[in-house]
Amino acid sequence: MIEKLIQESTSLLQDLIRIPSFSKEESQTGDTIERFLQQRGVHTYRKINNIWAYNKYFDPAKPTILLNSHHDTVKPNTGYTRNPFSADIENEALYGLGSNDAGGCLVSLIATFLYFYPKEGLSYNFCIAATAEEEISGINGLESVIPDLGRLDFAIVGEPTLMQLAVAERGLVVLDCVAQGKAGHAAREEGDNAIYKAIKDIDWFLNYRFPKESEEFGPIKMSVTVIHAGSQHNVVPATCEFVVDIRVTDVYRNEEVLDIIRQHVTCEVNPRSLRLKPSSIPKDHPVVQAGLALGRITYGSPTTSDQALLDIPSLKLGPGDSARSHMANEFIYLNEIDEGIRLYIDILEKIVK
Repeated sequence: MIEKLIQESTSLLQDLIRIPSFSKEESQTGDTIERFLQQRGVHTYRKINNIWAYNKYFDPAKPTILLNSHHDTVKPNTGYTRNPFSADIENEALYGLGSNDAGGCLVSLIATFLYFYPKEGLSYNFCIAATAEEEISGINGLESVIPDLGRLDFAIVGEPTLMQLAVAERGLVVLDCVAQGKAGHAAREEGDNAIYKAIKDIDWFLNYRFPKESEEFGPIKMSVTVIHAGSQHNVVPATCEFVVDIRVTDVYRNEEVLDIIRQHVTCEVNPRSLRLKPSSIPKDHPVVQAGLALGRITYGSPTTSDQALLDIPSLKLGPGDSARSHMANEFIYLNEIDEGIRLYIDILEKIVK
């Protein structure tokens, strides 16, 4: 059965690669995934371009595992020398846009779902969700269907990790800050220079160290990345605006970080969003222990994924290499898909049987 699933997964991935599926334009890949599952007797649900389904013997009294990955892609960069939609196989590698990020993960998780789909007596339910808009952190992707999925107990999020266990992921908060002063003539003792006020707060962002530090990531990283002030050389500026990029670790919630910042700086602090949360899963969680028993290692992932939208323990795990994501002539090795499906199944069998 597993050999058949591997073969079908490779063919499905080729079909998906051949269909452009840029974020917000995933309708046709959604159709393909929906049809693929329905042809195998799976009842599917759909909301915009998000497709999900449950195992045949779903029992609401049992906990549920979410298997999630995305079917949208970025646009191909100018470095491509291949047709990004050709889905060619050369030297045991499958080329094409989205092959590595995250098509290989998605089809491997679908295969894993189909392996467990008809089995009775499992201790967990399964929910497979192929979602949209991950590449732009869009509101019509996973976030939009979480309320429809029902109770979920933990998740495996399919992103290329070389099938190692990403047990934590940084969150992201972007702040728009405004230091307020008073305009005046630069030649006279007039005004209150907003730049000087901003400098004090920028220095705080540069040097402050949050009390708690992550085992996986160390300290929270804050970087001032944009600054605007002034109109001409002889006018003391009344405002100075600057942007702060904050990579939040798994030991803080985004709201906690914002509260601490506001206690220490004098400028106005306005977060663009608090949606992209840090995420983690305890190392003693059964799914992590199952992976470790199979020779996998744990690490903290610096990249952001749909994990950031989940409020349950989640593990980022998948075939492919994150270093290949968004690169020209993107590819995934066929043996990575093979290994991904087998390892997903082996890990989950240790938990659900």
